[in-house]
Amino acid sequence: MFETSTSLVEENPLSREERVNQLRNLIETLRIADEIASKGYLITSSELADLMDINASAVTSRGEKWSWRNWVVYRVRREGNQILWQLERLLEVGE
Repeated sequence: MFETSTSLVEENPLSREERVNQLRNLIETLRIADEIASKGYLITSSELADLMDINASAVTSRGEKWSWRNWVVYRVRREGNQILWQLERLLEVGE
Protein backbone atom coordinates (compact mmCIF):
# COMPACT_ATOMS: atom_id res chain seq x y z
CA MET A 1 0.00 0.00 0.00
CA PHE A 2 1.33 3.45 -0.93
CA GLU A 3 1.46 6.21 1.60
CA THR A 4 0.70 9.65 0.22
CA SER A 5 2.10 12.83 1.70
CA THR A 6 0.02 15.95 1.83
CA SER A 7 1.64 19.09 0.50
CA LEU A 8 2.15 22.06 2.77
CA VAL A 9 -0.44 23.97 0.75
CA GLU A 10 -3.04 21.31 1.42
CA GLU A 11 -2.18 21.17 5.13
CA ASN A 12 -2.35 24.92 5.63
CA PRO A 13 -4.25 26.45 2.73
CA LEU A 14 -4.53 30.19 2.44
CA SER A 15 -7.98 31.60 2.12
CA ARG A 16 -8.97 33.17 -1.17
CA GLU A 17 -8.80 36.57 0.51
CA GLU A 18 -5.22 35.93 1.67
CA ARG A 19 -4.17 34.79 -1.82
CA VAL A 20 -5.76 37.88 -3.38
CA ASN A 21 -3.99 40.09 -0.82
CA GLN A 22 -0.68 38.44 -1.75
CA LEU A 23 -1.38 39.23 -5.41
CA ARG A 24 -2.23 42.84 -4.54
CA ASN A 25 1.04 43.13 -2.65
CA LEU A 26 2.89 41.63 -5.62
CA ILE A 27 1.29 44.12 -8.04
CA GLU A 28 2.24 47.00 -5.73
CA THR A 29 5.83 45.71 -5.59
CA LEU A 30 5.96 45.48 -9.39
CA ARG A 31 4.54 49.01 -9.75
CA ILE A 32 7.17 50.33 -7.38
CA ALA A 33 9.92 48.57 -9.36
CA ASP A 34 8.50 49.99 -12.58
CA GLU A 35 8.48 53.52 -11.19
CA ILE A 36 12.05 53.16 -9.91
CA ALA A 37 13.11 51.99 -13.38
CA SER A 38 11.16 54.56 -15.38
CA LYS A 39 12.39 57.50 -13.27
CA GLY A 40 15.98 56.25 -13.27
CA TYR A 41 16.17 56.23 -9.48
CA LEU A 42 19.16 54.58 -7.85
CA ILE A 43 18.45 52.42 -4.82
CA THR A 44 20.65 50.85 -2.16
CA SER A 45 21.21 47.14 -1.67
CA SER A 46 18.96 47.12 1.39
CA GLU A 47 16.17 48.95 -0.47
CA LEU A 48 16.45 46.51 -3.36
CA ALA A 49 16.43 43.59 -0.94
CA ASP A 50 13.27 44.96 0.68
CA LEU A 51 11.66 45.32 -2.74
CA MET A 52 12.61 41.75 -3.69
CA ASP A 53 11.87 40.38 -0.20
CA ILE A 54 15.31 38.82 0.17
CA ASN A 55 18.37 39.33 2.35
CA ALA A 56 20.62 42.27 1.41
CA SER A 57 23.64 39.97 1.18
CA ALA A 58 21.79 37.97 -1.48
CA VAL A 59 21.53 41.14 -3.56
CA THR A 60 25.22 41.99 -3.38
CA SER A 61 26.32 38.42 -4.10
CA ARG A 62 24.52 38.36 -7.47
CA GLY A 63 27.14 40.39 -9.28
CA GLU A 64 27.19 43.49 -11.46
CA LYS A 65 24.22 42.72 -13.74
CA TRP A 66 21.38 40.23 -13.38
CA SER A 67 17.67 39.81 -14.09
CA TRP A 68 14.80 39.99 -11.65
CA ARG A 69 11.29 39.42 -12.95
CA ASN A 70 10.76 42.08 -15.68
CA TRP A 71 13.91 44.09 -14.96
CA VAL A 72 17.63 43.98 -15.44
CA VAL A 73 19.41 45.10 -12.29
CA TYR A 74 22.71 46.95 -12.67
CA ARG A 75 25.27 47.70 -10.01
CA VAL A 76 25.93 51.37 -10.76
CA ARG A 77 28.37 52.64 -8.16
CA ARG A 78 29.41 52.74 -4.55
CA GLU A 79 28.73 55.74 -2.32
CA GLY A 80 30.57 55.40 0.93
CA ASN A 81 29.67 51.98 2.27
CA GLN A 82 26.56 51.59 0.10
CA ILE A 83 26.21 50.02 -3.32
CA LEU A 84 23.69 51.73 -5.60
CA TRP A 85 21.61 49.80 -8.11
CA GLN A 86 19.52 50.77 -11.13
CA LEU A 87 16.60 48.86 -12.62
CA GLU A 88 15.90 48.76 -16.33
CA ARG A 89 12.63 47.37 -17.64
CA LEU A 90 13.04 44.44 -20.01
CA LEU A 91 11.32 44.84 -23.35
CA GLU A 92 7.95 43.16 -23.52
CA VAL A 93 7.32 40.43 -26.05
CA GLY A 94 6.46 41.99 -29.39
CA GLU A 95 8.24 45.31 -28.74
